[in-house]
Amino acid sequence: MKKILIIDDEVNTALLLSKFLTRNGFDVTTASSGANGMEYLKSGDFNLVLCDYRLEDTDGREVLKTIKTQYPKTGVIIITGYSDIKMAVELIKMGAYDYITKPLYPDEILTTVNKAIETHHALLEAADQEAAAPASAAKSSGKETRKQILSNEFVSGNSRASRDLLRQIELVSPTNYSVIIMGESGTGKESVAKSIHLNSPRKDQPFIAMDCGSLTKELAQSEFFGHEKGSFTGALYTKIGHFEMANGGTLFLDEVGNLSYDIQAALLRTVQERKVKRIGSTKEIDLDVRIIVATNENLQDAIQKGRFREDLYHRFNEFSIYMPPLRERGNDVMQLAGHFLKSANGELGRNVTDFSPEVVECFMSYRWQGNIRELKNVVRRAALMTEGDEIQMKALPLEMLAYSKMSGMESSMGGGNNHSNGQEAPVVKEVRHDLKNAALEAEYDTILKVLREVNFNKTKAAEILKIDRKTLYNKMKAINLSK
Repeated sequence: MKKILIIDDEVNTALLLSKFLTRNGFDVTTASSGANGMEYLKSGDFNLVLCDYRLEDTDGREVLKTIKTQYPKTGVIIITGYSDIKMAVELIKMGAYDYITKPLYPDEILTTVNKAIETHHALLEAADQEAAAPASAAKSSGKETRKQILSNEFVSGNSRASRDLLRQIELVSPTNYSVIIMGESGTGKESVAKSIHLNSPRKDQPFIAMDCGSLTKELAQSEFFGHEKGSFTGALYTKIGHFEMANGGTLFLDEVGNLSYDIQAALLRTVQERKVKRIGSTKEIDLDVRIIVATNENLQDAIQKGRFREDLYHRFNEFSIYMPPLRERGNDVMQLAGHFLKSANGELGRNVTDFSPEVVECFMSYRWQGNIRELKNVVRRAALMTEGDEIQMKALPLEMLAYSKMSGMESSMGGGNNHSNGQEAPVVKEVRHDLKNAALEAEYDTILKVLREVNFNKTKAAEILKIDRKTLYNKMKAINLSK
């Protein structure tokens, strides 16, 4: 079980964080001051520290400096208010994995914590391998070390599609090329972007990810470029934009095809001139940022329809990577499933070692519309519901059981091979008379249909379903669709 230390002198915040992370499978300790936190660090081997920047006896900078010096195997995330964003950027450059701004949102916290632990673990393994290798083998071990980082950040397989993808990542990582990553939702585009960053000369600089699909036209410029206090109504503080936060490192723009045409024009100017100006400021800031973008739509079609600027496309498209859907990766499905099962065991404190033959058959034939993300969620859910050491069909979600039944039905009906005394065996379809289950199935189908229509953009999906984002997140989690 991964161990987390929370350092925060706001008792209620620390308590809520502790309860939330404990429910999600972490061993959590809380400290009410910097000094108290340092005492815990002396006696415990923590994977991650969540530290509030403003403490009564010290601040996040000093805590980070001490941890990076005395406990280098421990990752750090800083919790900060908006007024501390400028300092937070500097803290990332000092070695913090990331920062979380207040107010705190559960999904954001859990995603950031999981990624921080995974990334820090990958880097430590790579460093340990380098240290263990003899000096004479330093050159030959460099490539293996790089692959080790890749296999932790981007879970690779043995199929030809996976090998080709891995080779492209290794080729483009040392360059400064802008990259377009194309592929269906859930194929792991952000993991590939982070792998490129981790294997580049910028690996010690910030990796800033930005979801363009959730940006409104009004907020986009402020998010990209930042603003000065008082520059418009509601600008109560100075905000640093994502370009400035990523300066020296990598900026990852997900769902870039959703940006409005006006924002694309402003983005083009920044990319061309490598300068950024905050809203309300006359000062231009020089940029040294590598840009990686991801899309699940065909940008060439968007260009033809006048929804995406061709000049911006060519600025981004110095190198392109195609992410194959899971259904095109053959036996990688079970290799990936094994990786996720191992992670789930560590997360849940279980010892589930295998999948039943029926589950393997189902996994290999299933279409995996949600790709790697769906596979990961299915395995985590199945591990949670499994009491023995082998995952059985009953632990799979409703839609997979339904698919398996339909596949079995088609098999029994096709080709006339299942005969007894010259007659075809009758096929009986199970009819559910349970109204609660029927309602849940209908709700699942509706949510999944809408999510697919909007490429899993949860903001748009919530609008169409006429519910708020929080309700959608809860329903997705209940039916195993949470990201």
